[in-house]
Amino acid sequence: MNKKLTTNVEVKFLGAAGTVTGSCYLISHPQGKFLIDCGLFQGAKALRELNYQPFPFDARSIDCVLLTHAHVDHSGLIPKLINAGFDGPIFATSGTRDLLTYMLPDSGYIQESEVERLNRRNLRRGQKRVEPIYTKADGEEAVKNIVTTPYDTWFEPSPGVRARLWNAGHILGSASIEIEVDSDERPIKMLFSGDIGPQEKAFHDVPDAPTDLDYLFMESTYGDRDREDLTLEARRELLKKELLEGLEAGGNILIPAFAVERTQELLYDIGLLLKDKDLPPVTVYLDSPLAIRATEVFEMHAETLHETERRGGLFRNPKFKFINRAEDSKALDRFTSGAIIIAASGMCEAGRIRYHLKANLWRPQSTVLFVGFQAPGSLGAMLQAGNKVVRIHGEEVAVRARIRKIDAYSAHADQQELVQWASQRMPVKRGIFLTHGEVMAQATLRDHLVAHGCDASLIFTPRLDETVVLSLKGKVHSALTNPRLEDQAIITQDWQNEYAAFLVDLSNALRELPNDFTRHRALKDLQSFLERGKNGKNG
Repeated sequence: MNKKLTTNVEVKFLGAAGTVTGSCYLISHPQGKFLIDCGLFQGAKALRELNYQPFPFDARSIDCVLLTHAHVDHSGLIPKLINAGFDGPIFATSGTRDLLTYMLPDSGYIQESEVERLNRRNLRRGQKRVEPIYTKADGEEAVKNIVTTPYDTWFEPSPGVRARLWNAGHILGSASIEIEVDSDERPIKMLFSGDIGPQEKAFHDVPDAPTDLDYLFMESTYGDRDREDLTLEARRELLKKELLEGLEAGGNILIPAFAVERTQELLYDIGLLLKDKDLPPVTVYLDSPLAIRATEVFEMHAETLHETERRGGLFRNPKFKFINRAEDSKALDRFTSGAIIIAASGMCEAGRIRYHLKANLWRPQSTVLFVGFQAPGSLGAMLQAGNKVVRIHGEEVAVRARIRKIDAYSAHADQQELVQWASQRMPVKRGIFLTHGEVMAQATLRDHLVAHGCDASLIFTPRLDETVVLSLKGKVHSALTNPRLEDQAIITQDWQNEYAAFLVDLSNALRELPNDFTRHRALKDLQSFLERGKNGKNG
């Protein structure tokens, strides 16, 4: 197949543009094509449906993939890519490879399980069966394509391309990727930040990357907010306070946590609190087979981690109970108080945390403690927004539990740290592209970069499916043709959660009406409005 389809160097933003998931850049150049990341879309239903659509490119035309890190919003569509015909190498650090050995099969298993549940409902409704995006076996097979690459070492992933990985300080194995692509005058130098870690972070060095670039592609997840500047010890004190208050409330404490890095930081901190008797001897259940496997990977890489030698041990404590079997996970529902349950996923989009939420959200004594970013449209975002009812596995669940959050565990740099990181990359001669962030976060970060001396004319906020021509002279040209989503669809929450909340409001409103006649009239008016909407007559 002839892969030389352009005389330019072009970047197409196929994910994480105006949103924080689905990271994927397609780079086309005179000698071929390659991807930076190939991530799963999460959050709002309109975004998640993109995972089921065909790729907006021929997978067989891709020479290679370079991965920034193992989180599924950066890696989770790789098995689908291989099923679509990609057969090239996938370059990543050894830490990323070791994590993906478990994460990609787990992602496939979750998709199989979710689709099986959906098909049972579809059968009752008389609707068509759907197929998973890929299977557990597909995830296991995909890992075989990964080629490990160390930090700080130049390599040639494909003809006309040189690359080097830099520590991004985000999670185990995370990298920013420096790229040089041959062009007529000289190589075009660009840097893809991946997800950038904060300055104060357990386990890892502060992020590092080169200077003097032509183009910078930079995440902006927390571009509109600064977190409280806490030391690791102060963060541990904040966790102690939340856990003690949750136990005092008399119910269970649920912690939705990403299986990789966040869970390990929590285990480490809770282990120290238990060791120092800052917490009562409460049992902590880690209810996530993936998080258990990821913890073992962290232990394999212990010699590379910081903050793990003091007072001995890593993530093990007699009060920690690791739950692998599904029947043991279900048995946790018998506990109505006094248990700390850590389970994936961090945004409550899938996995065992949804079962525990279903069993505990309606209890006023329960606590749900969020320790990470919640994408718009995700169940976690709905809970943080104060929704009084949510849908879980097709059922409405009342929300009476205490909803709490700690921002200090974020693995992302905040606004000040992002500005500092970008300033250290200067000069950037041709353009800075803000990605992996919501629209407001991008706009705010842009303003702060300008205030710190960046040329406003060189800062861009690309849209999903936009293509930019990279050159060394003249104006930066871009084009947007047939975008898969309109911007509003990216940030709109799922209608199912709005529907669940509406049902509760409707029921309460009907009860407050004076008699059955007015209730009947209200329902007829609502039915009439819906009929007009179905016929396109509502303005």
